[in-house]
Amino acid sequence: MRVRLILGAVLAATTAMVAAEPGSLWEVAGGGPGNGKYSPLDEITPKNVAKLEMAWRYDTGEGFPGSEMQTNPIVIGTSLFAITPKQRLIALDATNGRLLWKFDPHNGEDYKGGSRNRGLASWSDGRRRTLFYAVGPRLFAIDAADGRPVAGFGSGGAIDLREGLGRDPKTISVSANSPGVVWKDLLIIGSALAEDLPAAPGDIRAYDVRTGALRWSFRTIPAAGEPGSETWPANARTSSGGANSWAGLTLDEARGLVFAPTGSAAFDFWGGDRPGNNLYANSLVALDAATGKRIWHFQTVRHDVWDRDLPAAPTLVRVKRDGKLIDAVAQITKTGFVYVFDRVTGRPLFPIGELPVKPSDVPGEWSAPSQPYPLAPPPFARQRLTEADLTRRTPEAHAAVASRLARLRHGALFEPPSLQGTIVYPGLDGGGEWGGAAFDPATRLLYVNANEMAWVVRLLARETPQQGNASAASLYQANCASCHGEDRTGSPPQVPALTDLGARLREAQVRKTIREGSARMPAFAELGEDAIGALAAFLLTGEDRHAAAGTVASNRLPFTHDGYNRFLDPDGYAAVAPPWGTLSAIDLDRGTIRWQVPLGEVPALAAKGMKGTGSENYGGPVVTAGGLVFIGATTLDRKLRAFDKKTGTLLWETLLPFSATATPAVYRAGGRQFVVIAAGGGKAGQPSGGSYLAFALPE
Repeated sequence: MRVRLILGAVLAATTAMVAAEPGSLWEVAGGGPGNGKYSPLDEITPKNVAKLEMAWRYDTGEGFPGSEMQTNPIVIGTSLFAITPKQRLIALDATNGRLLWKFDPHNGEDYKGGSRNRGLASWSDGRRRTLFYAVGPRLFAIDAADGRPVAGFGSGGAIDLREGLGRDPKTISVSANSPGVVWKDLLIIGSALAEDLPAAPGDIRAYDVRTGALRWSFRTIPAAGEPGSETWPANARTSSGGANSWAGLTLDEARGLVFAPTGSAAFDFWGGDRPGNNLYANSLVALDAATGKRIWHFQTVRHDVWDRDLPAAPTLVRVKRDGKLIDAVAQITKTGFVYVFDRVTGRPLFPIGELPVKPSDVPGEWSAPSQPYPLAPPPFARQRLTEADLTRRTPEAHAAVASRLARLRHGALFEPPSLQGTIVYPGLDGGGEWGGAAFDPATRLLYVNANEMAWVVRLLARETPQQGNASAASLYQANCASCHGEDRTGSPPQVPALTDLGARLREAQVRKTIREGSARMPAFAELGEDAIGALAAFLLTGEDRHAAAGTVASNRLPFTHDGYNRFLDPDGYAAVAPPWGTLSAIDLDRGTIRWQVPLGEVPALAAKGMKGTGSENYGGPVVTAGGLVFIGATTLDRKLRAFDKKTGTLLWETLLPFSATATPAVYRAGGRQFVVIAAGGGKAGQPSGGSYLAFALPE
């Protein structure tokens, strides 16, 4: 009887997957390969959106302190595929949220790591649909019908993303927290890497969807003799790292073009070891999907020392010029600029200016003398911080932050990092972030949410303990303190605290993470097992024993930084005046901002009458043919909202069990239009959970 029930569940899942209902229309993360986050469904409108109610809820039961959910689900037929806080892949009935199956990449072991996964890709040969997603260094191929690994893909259904980069796989950290794109029989994917050295190079790679065999690579850090190699030192291919496309890719299927946004080179805030503009870091690169050949590129930041990664996959758009529609691609940035290019030629559709930048005074640094910027549209986030822009929440708060600002370098958009401390505004998380933009093809408006927070970057001389016999405390200071802090409190959510590590992880897990790295964290295998063991014991128990370390520091760069620090007032609120988060509609025909409204609020301040402050936000918007923009994203107020896409008027909001720092999906199943979002919390000190919630009009 049990076998029959299991078989019945598998057959039901298979039927739901194969019998694609016309109009489900969210089969690709981002709403489609062009990443437009647009739904042609129009059942829910400004007139009836106030009637939305929760149609179903699925609780994963997997939330743990600090965990998050950032997944944009996909819907194929009546099956919804998503990822849990512990990185398990699940299939749900899209009409009612019933669990169909679950895939566990950890083979039954408990997982409480810091990985975040923003979606998955899929491919079908007409008989079987395969789902692709990465957990740590492993890229999995999973049968959509039953949740089992596809045996013919790699080894037992997975490949190791650390392989094939010209480095010892044991010494580098490589993953992929954004889904790849599928073109014909190729899965094309970027990577998430460490942000300090040693870091792997950020090659963009295409794999055979059936076998996992590598079909082509594009080297974002060029090899000697390749175009762009002259913008790096001669040994960059083996000594530098980063320039990776961590934010996801966009595909023009008809033309076979892949658009890859790249991030900064490692180390993020000092680049004296990599003099030059560092192509193809911080660039939008158009590639031939069949071969990986570069078609065109544009570098948005030269020799980045501000961590100004291109933060989101670009959006395919159409722009009217001289009465004609031009197929274009729009790229948002952390600085708040929007670049718009002709898809085929790479020609900018708005003029590009050059902003002079003063040279760095940090010893050994090389600076680019100017940085490009589009003359239109205007930036969707504030870019220069003066005393007039500081908080007026209370006189005491204003005085405190004004006093601190006077001791920091500030004012210019590209003020170089310094030993004194430099304001980065918009902050290290933007401006624009990984949620990206949504595009309405009817009005040609681009919708983008933004953070309006200032951060502080301060460089420090990097201390290296003596070689040979090093204490665990000195190993921590040399390799870990720059990110996790001398007091091990970290900078959540970007860098987790290590103060309660023993309550979350076993010694073997800590050793493995130190040895292999994890996403932003480099691998420290070269320290040697004795040193890794001493460091693990120090983190778990505080024991400061000495170790025979072959190498006591992971790199020889002369500078590090004092952590990822927001510029806050003494009460923990943003040091700048509100709004602290916004949602904007940008007219791409005219190069203007049609409307801009605060996004979110701070409940504690709203209760005191300070409403409309906006909130730090992560995750993107979705726009519909029905006339609405749906967005969660806000870190503090736990709400999903619907705005009138023409005016920015707030029409509906609902309170969620946890903040929804993810992008919604809009789909049709069982004859109804649904809006679904992942609510996982975990940012800004908020509780963590793990729920998917779907909303629809009453039946």
